Amino acid sequence: MRNFSLIFKQFSRSVLLIAGFAFWGFSNAYAQADAAKGEAIFKSKCTACHKIDQQLIGPALGPQLTEETDDKYLIKWIQNNQALIAAKNPKALAIYNKFNQAGMTVFTELSDADVTNVIAYARAEWKTIKEKPVVAAGATGAAAETGPSSMVIWGLVAVIIIAFIVILVLNRVVATLERLLLKGKGVVIDEEVEPTAEEVAEAKKKDLIKRILKNKKLVFFIIICGTLAMGSWGWVTLWNTNVHTGYQPVQPIKYSHELHAGTMKIDCQYCHTGAYKSKNASIPSLNVCMNCHKVVKTESPEIHKIYDALGYDPKTQKYDSTAAKPIQWIRVHNLPDLAYFNHSQHVKVGGIKCQTCHGPVQTMKEVYQYSPLTMKWCIQCHKRTEVNGKGNAYYDSILAAHDKIKKGEKVTAAVLGGIECGKCHY
Repeated sequence: MRNFSLIFKQFSRSVLLIAGFAFWGFSNAYAQADAAKGEAIFKSKCTACHKIDQQLIGPALGPQLTEETDDKYLIKWIQNNQALIAAKNPKALAIYNKFNQAGMTVFTELSDADVTNVIAYARAEWKTIKEKPVVAAGATGAAAETGPSSMVIWGLVAVIIIAFIVILVLNRVVATLERLLLKGKGVVIDEEVEPTAEEVAEAKKKDLIKRILKNKKLVFFIIICGTLAMGSWGWVTLWNTNVHTGYQPVQPIKYSHELHAGTMKIDCQYCHTGAYKSKNASIPSLNVCMNCHKVVKTESPEIHKIYDALGYDPKTQKYDSTAAKPIQWIRVHNLPDLAYFNHSQHVKVGGIKCQTCHGPVQTMKEVYQYSPLTMKWCIQCHKRTEVNGKGNAYYDSILAAHDKIKKGEKVTAAVLGGIECGKCHY
């Protein structure tokens, strides 16, 4: 009887374990099947404040939903987070305080199934992003362009010095051997009167100069080394003419990109709004700064420079346009007039990140020119960057025009963008 009981317990555990795995697999399959519905809901209701892999106004949902596995709690939070906060829920209060007590929109109209679909989509999308292969920086980014290495130049100087010393030592050895040979043959060498130290030094200088001038190989070697050294110096100097890599001017306001783009994770295009829609990334207006600094860090002397420029009185919270004056920002990245560069073509069409050209701005307390911005640097980037034309309206129009040309149909310059303003007016 006891053996039968043990067998029954083991059998029941196995059945429960199999049932648990089956339920878990069914749940995953269900979530995956409804991820498409979750994507539609996410794009219509969530994209204003959230991204999957980056912090926008709210946190990045991928990592957040990966850390939080209690789906029942997540459903309650998304449907009515204010109720959880009012009920003093520990998790809700922690999130509320973490994001400076900024309230999240409630979505009471969403059912439990709708919220589950959104969660499934966000987790699936985050998993896809994490599994993407990491592309080496040299594969798509522009290779850093440098002239001759300083190590090469100093190595060349060291070789010259060592060779010069070797030649001097060999000359002295040869002179000593000649004396020994003369003594061996019985040739008497007259003993000279011992000169003074000054005379010896002067004689050595003259003797050294005479030997150098008489030694044709040494003279030729010095000329060759001098030519190489001067050529290397001239090459480096000409190569870096008008190249301002590392240029870091002092700005009128100490604005830290490390704090705003790094710690706060503010998207570059929140301030530089022109980067994705126009030729210039544009300097953000002070009104963009006031979106936050009307209430944040109002005691800072640097923020008061913004107030002074706008004619804003933080006590009365009123503007005086007669006291307003522009801030004289100093341009960091500057291309010659002969070079045409369009930010929107690279950022929106090409999908290139700001850091590709501007470097790790999110780590810079003060912005400096990271890349050389020379023609060679641009050409290397264009040679190595793969063009992704899938789902891109610009390349779709080019392919459509190409198909018309193959069919012998009429294709005008306008079809290829010939009447766009930027073709002439830039």
